[in-house]
Amino acid sequence: MGLTEYLANHIIEFIEATGYISIFILMMIESMALPIPGEAIMPFAGFLIVQGKFTWTMVVLVSTMGSIAGSYISYLIGKYGGEPFFERYGKYFLVKKNHLDLTHRFFNRYGGITIFFSRFIPVVRHLISIPAGMSRMKMPAFIFYTALGAAIWNSFLTYLGFVLKQNWDEIMKYGHYIDISMVVAFVLVVVVFVWRQVSIKRT
Repeated sequence: MGLTEYLANHIIEFIEATGYISIFILMMIESMALPIPGEAIMPFAGFLIVQGKFTWTMVVLVSTMGSIAGSYISYLIGKYGGEPFFERYGKYFLVKKNHLDLTHRFFNRYGGITIFFSRFIPVVRHLISIPAGMSRMKMPAFIFYTALGAAIWNSFLTYLGFVLKQNWDEIMKYGHYIDISMVVAFVLVVVVFVWRQVSIKRT
C-alpha cells in the first residue's frame, strides 16, 4: 500500500468512525483562522457517500453549518477583538499581518459579496469573516453569503471525492507517482517555511 492510499484509508476511517460530527467540527475550524483546508476533508466525505455510509443531503447540510459556525466565531473576533487581537495572538493561528491586510483590502474593495466569493479563494476564505466583523457587516447578509458560498464549495469538493472514489482503482495504478509528488510537495513546504523563518529572524 502506497503513502497516498494509506493516508486516504486512515482519514476515511476516522471520518466514518466519528460520523457527521467530525465533518461539522473540521469545517468549523476550517472557516476560522486555522490551517485546516477543506480540500483535505470534504473529498473523503464523497468517498463515504459512494460507500453508502453518508448521504449527500447530510454531508452538504452539516458541512455548511460547520462553515457558518466557524465564520461566525471569526466575525465575533473581528467585531470585538479586531486587529489588536491578531497582533497579539495571530502567531498562534499562523496568521500573518500581510494575510490579514490582503483580506482587508479585498473586503473593502468589493463589500459584502466578498463573503461569497472568498469561499473559493485559499487563505482569504479563512480570514474574510474578520474584516466583516470589524466593519459591522449586517448579520443576515453575512450569514446568507457565507451559507451560499460554503454550500457550493463544500458540494464541489464532495463531488470531487465522489468521482475519485468511483475511479479509485484506476487512479491507484499511478499511486507511486502520486506518492512521490506528495513527498516532494511536503519537502518544498518545509524548506519554504524554514527559509521564511530564518529570513524573519535576520531582519
